[in-house]
Amino acid sequence: MQWIGSLFVSAIEPFVAPVIFLTVVTLFGGLENLKSIGQIIIKALIYFVLISTSAILFGIGIASLIQPGKINKALLSEILPGQLITSQYPHWVNVVFQNSMLILLLTAVVLGLIINQSRFKKKATYFFDLLRKFVMKLLRYIFVFAPFVAFSGIAYTVGRYGTDSLLPIGKMLAGTYIAMFLFVFLVLGSILLMLKVNIVKFIAAIKNELLYALGTSSSSSVIPLLMDRLELIGLKRDVVRVVTVMGNSLNLNGTCVYLGMSVIFLAQLYNISFSWAELLNIVMIILLTSKGATGIPGTGFLVLITTVNSIQRIPVEGLAVLLSIDRFMSEARAITNTIGHGVAALVVSNTKDKNI
Repeated sequence: MQWIGSLFVSAIEPFVAPVIFLTVVTLFGGLENLKSIGQIIIKALIYFVLISTSAILFGIGIASLIQPGKINKALLSEILPGQLITSQYPHWVNVVFQNSMLILLLTAVVLGLIINQSRFKKKATYFFDLLRKFVMKLLRYIFVFAPFVAFSGIAYTVGRYGTDSLLPIGKMLAGTYIAMFLFVFLVLGSILLMLKVNIVKFIAAIKNELLYALGTSSSSSVIPLLMDRLELIGLKRDVVRVVTVMGNSLNLNGTCVYLGMSVIFLAQLYNISFSWAELLNIVMIILLTSKGATGIPGTGFLVLITTVNSIQRIPVEGLAVLLSIDRFMSEARAITNTIGHGVAALVVSNTKDKNI
């Protein structure tokens, strides 16, 4: 049954590049009043880079501390699946896997800005968004099999090697939730404290949106509700709209923590160590690849595939291990991403509303 995980990962790999490209094009192509909101965009982008870097470093730090990937070497070769089933993908798919993520993203941004300033803006944005929704719909059909894939992987591992083999998986899952909890209350909480906003009161103010994110494992689906909620508590509409829409792809705090932890987990699984220079390179790679993610369930795992392929030192087969708990980690990502969207809007608007 271990081949099922390999087949599943191989099936979703071809969708990574188009999802990332279409998401970024739609994002920049659909921005309203681009010239008048330039300052908001610049301020938001600076914040996104800083907070994303902090989230990545936080995830790497927690994983390095608790070492969730340390596992009995005798079990390693059997628990991990064999070589992934490969095929010759078209060049537009291989762009991502050949360390050309920067080129892909820059091309998407430029195309989005061109569309934004053209007279065909609405039609072009609608077209690219339609393509994005189509690709994501195909992905959702594939992800229908995710529970079966996860169950088969765990059943095979436990059935053959016992419950001890679940330790690294459970430790990774628990570590991810702990890391995101600490990130929200220590990092985001400190940021809000500087704005004289209580993190607990802020979370209480958006509790309904967080419950919806938990139920759907998606922060994207909560964006419309979150925008209305943030406007109700006193934030300016233009700031809320720009920051949350951009943040849906560029400000995914939970995803960044997850990516940082997952890379270190996989490295520990294969006994791979990194120098400080290599860790810095990994942070930069994740910083780039994470910008192609969205808050839709499953895209965090898609970006992890891109990240692992870009790093090149980590065997891609290890991804099947993380797949078994991705559904549970997706919920943690969604909640943290949603809180991160709200905090970003507060920072950019520099609100000091005492009613929150």
